[in-house]
Amino acid sequence: MNAITFKLPDLGEGLQEAEIVSWHVAEGDHVVADQPLVSVETEKAVVEVPSPQAGRIAKLFGAPGEAVAVGAPLVQFDDGEHKDAGGIVGDLVPDEEKPEASQPAAAPAKKPSPKANGAIRALPAVRALARELGVDLHQVTPTGKDGAITEQDVEQAARGPDLGGPAEPLKGVRRAMADAMTKAHDQVARATVTDEADVEGWAKGTNVMVRLLQAVAAGCKAEPALNVWFDGKSRRVMQSVDIGIAVDTKEGLFVPVIKDAANKSASALAADIERYKTLAQTREIPLEEMRGATISLSNFGTLGGRFANLVVVPPQVAILGAGSIAQRVVAREGAPAVRRMLPLSLTFDHRAVTGGEAARFLAAVKAALEAA
Repeated sequence: MNAITFKLPDLGEGLQEAEIVSWHVAEGDHVVADQPLVSVETEKAVVEVPSPQAGRIAKLFGAPGEAVAVGAPLVQFDDGEHKDAGGIVGDLVPDEEKPEASQPAAAPAKKPSPKANGAIRALPAVRALARELGVDLHQVTPTGKDGAITEQDVEQAARGPDLGGPAEPLKGVRRAMADAMTKAHDQVARATVTDEADVEGWAKGTNVMVRLLQAVAAGCKAEPALNVWFDGKSRRVMQSVDIGIAVDTKEGLFVPVIKDAANKSASALAADIERYKTLAQTREIPLEEMRGATISLSNFGTLGGRFANLVVVPPQVAILGAGSIAQRVVAREGAPAVRRMLPLSLTFDHRAVTGGEAARFLAAVKAALEAA
C-alpha cells in the first residue's frame, strides 16, 4: 500500500498554526488535485486548503475546532484498499496501548473500561478542549459510546457544581485576538495622549470614518515617525500609509487594511469602508487584505466611550482612537460656547516614538478634522 501524508502548509508569513473549521472530504473519498480538502482559520481569515494531488483519502488528522501546527500531518492519501474506520476521525486507542504505525491493525476486540489501568478514550478535539479548560481526563466520567469521553463530559467537569454555565474555550477570531493582545502586552511600552477636535463645522451627513482616515494620513505626513514598523531593535519608516480599521462583529474584531489611504479620494475611501463592513459580517475578507497595516484606527465612539488607552499591535507603533461625538461647553473666542467635540486618543509605543512626535502627529490630526 502506497501512503502519502500531506502536511499543513505555511498559509502566510509567521503563521504557526491554524484551526480546523470544517472538512470538505471524508475518509474513503476519492479527490482530484486542487479540490478543497478543509477550511482552516488563522489570523481572523478562513482559508480553504486544496488537495496537492489526486487520490483516495485514507485518514484525516484533526477535528473541527482543533488547532493544527504548520508542518503537522493533515491528510493521508492511499492508493490501495482502505478499511472503513467506522466514521470516527482520530485515534481512540488508549494512551498506554497505541500501536506502532508499522504494525497491522488488530482484529476488533472488546476494549477495557476507560478507568482500567488509567486508559482514556477521547478524540483529539476532546483532549484539546480538556487542555484548554484545565481538566484532567482521568477525573472525567465518560458517557460516550464504548466508554469514550465526549466534549460535553469535559465541559461538565470544567463547570463543576457552582459555575452556573458552560465554559467557552477561545476559538477562531477570539483566540487570534487573545494571542495578538498577549503579544502586544508583552512587547509594547504603551503611552497615550488625548485631545478633542471641534467638529461643529462639519456638514450634515459627513462620513466620519472617511474624515478620520484622511486625518490619520495627514498626521503621518506631518510626523512620519508614527507610520513605522518596529521590531524591537530597528525601525522602518513606511512610504505608504496603510491604515488598519477595526470592524466589530458578533464573531469578534476584524482589522482589514485600507491600502495607500493618503492617495485615495473620499469616495474611494468610503467604498473601501463599506466593502470591508460587508465582508467582515460574512468572514470573507481575504487574508492578504488583513495584513500589512502601518498604523491603526479605531472609531470606538460609534458604540460608546470618550477616551481610551488602546492597544498597539507590533510591528506597528501607533493607533488612533475616536470617541463619541457630543456637545460640550468650551471656550470660544473668550466666551463659553456649546460645540460638537470629537474626543481623540493616540496610543503609541514609547520605545520607538517620542512624546514630541506623538504630540505633533495628534496636532496634525486635530487640525485636519477641524478644517472646513
